[in-house]
Amino acid sequence: MSHPSSNQTPDPTLGAIVNDLTTQVPELIRSELRLAQAELAQKGKRVGVGIGMFSGAGLLAFFGFGTLLATIILALALVMDGWLAALIVTVVLFAIAGILAAMGKSQVDEATPLAPEKAVAGVQEDIATVKGQR
Repeated sequence: MSHPSSNQTPDPTLGAIVNDLTTQVPELIRSELRLAQAELAQKGKRVGVGIGMFSGAGLLAFFGFGTLLATIILALALVMDGWLAALIVTVVLFAIAGILAAMGKSQVDEATPLAPEKAVAGVQEDIATVKGQR
């Protein structure tokens, strides 16, 4: 009778490898999708904050324009210290609007592009691994 050698370790069969792949690949895809979902949610929040800051800048610019009009009216109607106070308020409002606009643009720039870059890179790495390129 022939006995198998105890020093040999059985190589996994093709069926075992395919079985492992069929159970592991779906889980890998699900985890990559979860990563993509989390990444898009984070970027969406940043875009929302940026849009909110743009909105705040627009509102303050609107009030600034109204104050500028009041300044012109006061300056023409009464040449006295009241117009100077109105002009100072106008300048301050426009300065705040400019700061908010710059901050809003920065938030939107940080969140773009909206593609889930980490998840895409992970999927590309997974495909390369399955193809045997790594």
